[in-house]
Amino acid sequence: MAQKGREIVKMNVDDLLNLLNKALADEWLAYYQYWVGAKVVKGPMKDAVISELNIHATEELGHAELISTRIIQLGGTPVLSPDEWTKISNCGYDAPVDPYVEEVLKQNILGEQCAIKTYNNLLDITREGDPVTYNMILQILSDEVEHEEDLDSLKEDIELMLSRK
Repeated sequence: MAQKGREIVKMNVDDLLNLLNKALADEWLAYYQYWVGAKVVKGPMKDAVISELNIHATEELGHAELISTRIIQLGGTPVLSPDEWTKISNCGYDAPVDPYVEEVLKQNILGEQCAIKTYNNLLDITREGDPVTYNMILQILSDEVEHEEDLDSLKEDIELMLSRK
């Protein structure tokens, strides 16, 4: 375990690890929600939506990688079982039972809005106490804001297209 890396953290490391594991669970669930959504989505502009969902899935997986690496750097253990994900998640999982594009986009927009709130809270918590985690969270938050914007733009395009028919 990297002692100096842990020593520079000026906050309760166990509390931080708990928050990071909750965020990690969110990322795994977001990854799966995007991935499975890309498989089942139906409706207008389906190909564009599939492409965006696949890109976001890859990025959520990258976030999970960053967070798990940080957890290990801090001497913690990343959440080990998928059974735990929904139990400790901040944002939960919204299965795309209705595969219509607008519904899938709406679900994922809500997921991104929850992620933005979660990471904004983590920024506040780590701002003074852990500069390394703070910088990581800042990058993830930036991605989540971009995801919300991408999804919202697609949803808007579909709504405009359908209203003109």
